[in-house]
Amino acid sequence: MKKLILLAIAMCLVFAWGCSKKVKTEPEVVVVEEKEVIVEQVVVTDPMDVYKAEYDALPVSHTVTKGECLWWISEYKHIYNDPFMWPLIYKANRGQIKNPDLIYPGQQFEVPRYGFDLEEVKAARKDAGAPWKALEPGQDAMIPAEMRAALGYSF
Repeated sequence: MKKLILLAIAMCLVFAWGCSKKVKTEPEVVVVEEKEVIVEQVVVTDPMDVYKAEYDALPVSHTVTKGECLWWISEYKHIYNDPFMWPLIYKANRGQIKNPDLIYPGQQFEVPRYGFDLEEVKAARKDAGAPWKALEPGQDAMIPAEMRAALGYSF
């Protein structure tokens, strides 16, 4: 039994030593070319401006694919990142949506980015079934910068 243990330890040492990284003995030759580089300095002063730019770059429409529902669409990070905000999409697209439980592939919905206030968001979240203690959107929800600042969220 002792021989097997010693053999196992010896094999472990051999494998550990054999798998070590080989060191190059020849020095590497590095060629450096001098190039003139012009760098423009962009100063970002306000994080709110950065958030506004990112928010304005988000899509304002969504084309439904097979298997999607309004809950899932509003949960996408590039839409609202909050599933309880689906009534905002429903209200903006009532001409196309007769029943919010029935949407079809190929339909293109408008995603409202502006034109709603905090009370409308709270009402939408309440209609969607959010807990009454959590009617305000979460910190990771994609909402307008002014609303985010009013809620005291960071940028």
